[in-house]
Amino acid sequence: MPKKQKSPIFAGNIFISMMNKTFVTLVLSLLLSLSAHAQQDRKALRDSLKLAVEALAYHPDSVDLRLRKAAWNMQLGEWQYAKDEYDWVISRYPDHLAARYYRAYANTQLRRYNFARLDYENVLRVVPGNFDARLGLALLNQKDHHYTEAMDGVNLLIASYPDSATAWAARAGIEKERDMKELAVYDYGEALRREPDNRDWLLARADLLIALHRYNEARKDLDRLVALGVSRGQLRDMYRQTKE
Repeated sequence: MPKKQKSPIFAGNIFISMMNKTFVTLVLSLLLSLSAHAQQDRKALRDSLKLAVEALAYHPDSVDLRLRKAAWNMQLGEWQYAKDEYDWVISRYPDHLAARYYRAYANTQLRRYNFARLDYENVLRVVPGNFDARLGLALLNQKDHHYTEAMDGVNLLIASYPDSATAWAARAGIEKERDMKELAVYDYGEALRREPDNRDWLLARADLLIALHRYNEARKDLDRLVALGVSRGQLRDMYRQTKE
């Protein structure tokens, strides 16, 4: 039997931006990530993953190696492989909070919503009020079409963490999905007031402003995206819609 180890301090901030992206439905957000630099990063991730697999052949009981491999699997979108590694860790260290949190996220991507919910709830039983687990559970409820629970969750987050741009953007995403355009524009505005250079949120707000025929405001968001390095060509269709 492996010796019990103390669970690491749980942070979970690495994948919060990934979560937000997961729930952004605008197709253009995918285009923004397909730069040459991103492709180089992907190759580096695959190289690191290969080294981890080779190292695990010699050290199969290394928790650190398995967590590193799982993290690279997650960043490459290899959800099942990541889940398998977290399963291994949790089977030996059931109180490993980080593994439970990330397994919940992987299970969400695999549409195993009930399993994901159990892991988030287990984390929150140990660390009640943890921001990342509460956010993950709210976004899970959104994906599972439990909109009342999702909205209740993000409302409580905003009340507890009013300075969190992520919390405001999460509520905006739910409102956008529910066709509550004006409310979503307001909440994206609050998020961008705290993180003005977030491309996903600028893009989502521009899309909403176009739908609301607020073309001048939409153009300002598109211009801001260009200033942040997004190719104007990628935004051509949206610019064209602002001239209707």
